[in-house]
Amino acid sequence: MIIYQGTTENFVDDVMNNRITDVMRTNFSNSMGREAPKAEFTSWSNSLQYLKNLIELGQLHENYICLEYPVPYTSERIDCLIFGKSEEDKEYMVLIELKQWSDVKALDVEGNFVETFTGGAVRTVSHPSQQVEGYTNHLVNFVEIFEYDKNFNLVSCSYCHNYNKEDGKGLFAENYKDLMMKYPIYTKTDVSLLAKRLKELLHKGNGLEIFNRFMQSPVRPSKKLLENTAKIISNEEVFSLLNEQIVAKNLIMSKVRRAEKNNEKSVIIVKGGPGTGKSVIALNVLAQLASKNKKIFFGCKSKPFVEAIKEKVGRNGGMLFTNLNAFLPTKMKENELDVLLIDEAHRIGKTSNHQFTSAEHRTEMPQIEQLIRCSKTTVFFIDDKQVIRSLEVGSTKLIKESAEKYGVKVDEVELMSQFRCNGSDNYLDWIESILGFSSTPKVLKKQDNFDFRIFSSPSELYDFLKKKEEIKANSARLTAGFCWEWSKTLDSEGNLVKDVKIGDFAMPWETHGDIKPPKGYVKWYEWAFKPEGIKQVGCIYTAQGFEFEYVGVIVGDDLIFNKEKNCLSADIKKTKDPVLKRGKDDFERYVKNIYRVLMSRGMKGCYVYFCNKEVEAYFRKFISSELLENFSETK
Repeated sequence: MIIYQGTTENFVDDVMNNRITDVMRTNFSNSMGREAPKAEFTSWSNSLQYLKNLIELGQLHENYICLEYPVPYTSERIDCLIFGKSEEDKEYMVLIELKQWSDVKALDVEGNFVETFTGGAVRTVSHPSQQVEGYTNHLVNFVEIFEYDKNFNLVSCSYCHNYNKEDGKGLFAENYKDLMMKYPIYTKTDVSLLAKRLKELLHKGNGLEIFNRFMQSPVRPSKKLLENTAKIISNEEVFSLLNEQIVAKNLIMSKVRRAEKNNEKSVIIVKGGPGTGKSVIALNVLAQLASKNKKIFFGCKSKPFVEAIKEKVGRNGGMLFTNLNAFLPTKMKENELDVLLIDEAHRIGKTSNHQFTSAEHRTEMPQIEQLIRCSKTTVFFIDDKQVIRSLEVGSTKLIKESAEKYGVKVDEVELMSQFRCNGSDNYLDWIESILGFSSTPKVLKKQDNFDFRIFSSPSELYDFLKKKEEIKANSARLTAGFCWEWSKTLDSEGNLVKDVKIGDFAMPWETHGDIKPPKGYVKWYEWAFKPEGIKQVGCIYTAQGFEFEYVGVIVGDDLIFNKEKNCLSADIKKTKDPVLKRGKDDFERYVKNIYRVLMSRGMKGCYVYFCNKEVEAYFRKFISSELLENFSETK
């Protein structure tokens, strides 16, 4: 939802009468289900007066303005969009990123970065023109009007209303010159210049009609990482990285360059929750460095994810992807690799030894140390809340402790922007709060851009998913908690055993690793990316790391409601996962992590059936009545 929209006349009036911030705070609360952060409220108070002055100085009448426009499929918001028509009858949408910065230090590092005081501390952030470029590319890639309507134009810039311009310094350092030619920055003394530019582009008004056509323009379906992997590896620009994603990517590139120049070892941690773009960054870095003939590998514990990527990129590209057991000290020299990218680093094991490791290659060296040892630059992409079994020990803390043994300073970037669940931070915050990751459960309100529903039976849920799958192959999958046995043999007729049984509903799990799948079914590690996967129920081990447009989740009896504590808990007697049973002390944490992961696999929707009706009742307590009514309409 746009936090504020209206005519330029209405906007000027709201600012002049000191209403604007209160209106925006109310709209933010109604839309997001939470109060606007203090820093955001302060930025509105400080910047919108300057925006009002621009509009008055530019004599903009009958234009339309929207503030805090949500970027499609992300949790990012654009500060300001203004719509109108020029004297030549060209239609324009002007994107303005507002900055309160007054003191900025230019940085001579990979990518376009500056150092400034923001968010309560001095931070390294994207140059405003770099940020604007990301927003611009994202809009052009996703909103169809830019493709079919050649009279509809987008012009983008930044307005740093507190900044004093100095040629060759700060924001205007030489290394940003080319970028600013495309996305200019206007400063404190440029108010007349920017007002003149706005008048040239928007003076003829008609803003509401243009705004309406922009908002009614179809938004292309969100790009799925797996479907675009081959293009990324070919170094094609598929995803526009935004804000801290750019920070993460360019930090990695800078460290690689320094490692080569100074023979310097480095470790980087890129932290982020579900759908924050960790794998997108990793693949972009892989593509760029592989094209420069760097010795680089992408390591991941998930066999389904690695196999899916290999299938998409082909035999040659697939050689860059491997599991975490390939970096044994007996097979790889210290610093043999230039770069090692570890995706899903929370799944790092205690060692790389397994049942097929020969005696000569067995080692007592912890797997985390092997990964740091073998590469000059090791990058760990991690979500500490996705640990789901005791055999997996990866954590931010462990990485830092292990790097210290090698005398390596760790650089860390945290990704905050959400690119899954249609960019709905509210939905993800709600899942985490209700599972007990935060102290107070939040209320889930109707989401304009994400479809969450509770179904009264697993059959209805599955039928709903099949309809989605019929429209578009590989768009929907059904998952479940590991609360049913997983048969290691076929039934007497040579079919998969329908292990997941609830009343008259029965479906098989993914094909067990020891079984050759019957005709019409797939191997367990193909479940997520081959069309036949819709015929089987996936578990956490096959779903983790993937994204689907729509995900169904059967919440099993391993998640229970604790009446005494009035919160969700777990029942170890209900799990059929032999590995989870070994981690008794952390079982509840693992179960909650599992459902957090499963319920965040959807890009457009998540549909749930609860086996335990007390658990369902607890979830429903924290869902708005408006949204609950929507469930009853689902057929």
